[in-house]
Amino acid sequence: MNEQKQYQRLRAPRGTAIVCKGWHQEAALRMLLNNLDPEVAEKPEELIVYGGTGRAARNWRCLQAIIQCLKELENDETLLIQSGKPVGVFKTFSSAPRVIIANSNLVPHWATKTYFDELEAAGLIMFGQMTAGSWIYIGTQGILQGTHQTFVTAGIKHFGTGDLAGRLVVSGGLGGMSGAQPLAATMANATYLGAEVDPKRIERRLASKKPRYLDERIDDLDRAIDAALDAKNHRQTKSIAWCGNVVDLLRRLKERNVTPDLLTDQTSAHDELNGYVPTGITFEEALELRRRDPDEYRRRSYQTMAEHVRLMLDLQARGAITFDYGNNLRGKAIEGGFLKEEEIRTPGKIGSWKYPGFVPAYIRPLFCRGMGPFRWVALSGEPEDILETDRIVMELFPDNTPLLNWLKKAENEVPFQGLPARICWLGYGERDRVGLAFNQAVREGRIKAPIVIGRDHLDTGSVASPNRETEAMLDGSDAIADWPLLNAMLNVASGASWVSIHSGGGVGIGYSVHAGQVIVCDGSLATEERIRRVLTNDPGTGICRHADAGYEEAKTVARTWKIKIPLIDG
Repeated sequence: MNEQKQYQRLRAPRGTAIVCKGWHQEAALRMLLNNLDPEVAEKPEELIVYGGTGRAARNWRCLQAIIQCLKELENDETLLIQSGKPVGVFKTFSSAPRVIIANSNLVPHWATKTYFDELEAAGLIMFGQMTAGSWIYIGTQGILQGTHQTFVTAGIKHFGTGDLAGRLVVSGGLGGMSGAQPLAATMANATYLGAEVDPKRIERRLASKKPRYLDERIDDLDRAIDAALDAKNHRQTKSIAWCGNVVDLLRRLKERNVTPDLLTDQTSAHDELNGYVPTGITFEEALELRRRDPDEYRRRSYQTMAEHVRLMLDLQARGAITFDYGNNLRGKAIEGGFLKEEEIRTPGKIGSWKYPGFVPAYIRPLFCRGMGPFRWVALSGEPEDILETDRIVMELFPDNTPLLNWLKKAENEVPFQGLPARICWLGYGERDRVGLAFNQAVREGRIKAPIVIGRDHLDTGSVASPNRETEAMLDGSDAIADWPLLNAMLNVASGASWVSIHSGGGVGIGYSVHAGQVIVCDGSLATEERIRRVLTNDPGTGICRHADAGYEEAKTVARTWKIKIPLIDG
């Protein structure tokens, strides 16, 4: 970045008074600032929200310009954001999105991390991750239920129960997204052992306002392993972090003949320079090497990734249920040249990994039903508003026991970061009902200020990511990126409050295309039809995508809900 600015703490306004000309603009402003709240963002002084270098704005000058544009934006105007920079304001319609965002998108032939880094250094582009640059990140809770759901589903599939008492879960990372793993595991009654190289990240998890993103930090590796094994043997629900490199942890587990029950990884392997950390040097030495010799840093990262994958394969061979958790470790290890393709997959065959990704292993049946991560935020800043929304959801779906259990656990165990928020997984025919009920509650005053509804880009129909969400599609369409573009355009046509198209989120530049949408429940009758259309059509594209790929469950859902899909019977 070419500009320097004295860092000042940013925080979203609360309450019912607004500084913009409408609630849709006000919501975008508050969510932008909420992304950069120190309670939420990993490095707010650098505008980094999460995921290595996932930013909310390109630089401080652009951030201030975006804020000013949102304050001045009329109710029939649309602001265009190009990789974190405001580039135009145009007259549209009152029901059109107030903001349209495109982040990190490159022409495919040039979509490499090296070229992206050159453009970023020149101040021409930024990495938006998924919800960082689309202004709907809610902290670690944003991935918590999905991670919990994955662990529970893995338990049911492999052990016959979602209760993981007496089971050891091992992984790496305690960042903005990976920090959900310890709590997600203990909510399933597991024992969790994780590695994190950055001591500040460990301390942040230990210091969370509610118990308990993390229970204990142990700096001696063997003592950490011993403590985890003791907790497992006593069926104790406990999470332990060892301050060190996950590769060193896995190497030591192999040496001691310790086999985890579940093994995965959520380090920032998608970014070999600014995310992943090579083994063999201290964290401080790694930061210095990153600054002094980026090429050597990349080489060491790639070398470490290769060993990382081999160790996971070794532990898998010993009986560990092993799966990739969407950080593209497998793909990046091949990219670096230190791991031969045939070591980890059938050469040239997309989706043929020797250990699977979490989506084809556990989540795809949910996607076929139009089900995915559904999140909302109380713009009032009042926790009571979220409790009221929880009550609304529980009243709407009184027979959905897993959903009710999750909401009760979330109320008791999940701390808010920044503006109060909640996430749960809802499907087609459910999201619109919730949105309309929220809007009515705002109108009646049961909720003090509007509710923002969004989602992760990791959803049923909004992403093309061959090493993650669309890995091993039934018809081989893993890399087809038309679907997230159709999803984004349909959300624009349906009247979302803001819409985004990004590339590279979660897995790295060149490996994915994905889209996001946000709709504001402002309590008005005029907004109701927009809510209904957005929250119906958005997951509907996921059912179309999976039905088109040949999934019978998606075809059945389409027939049940009378979704029109040409060329498919029913």
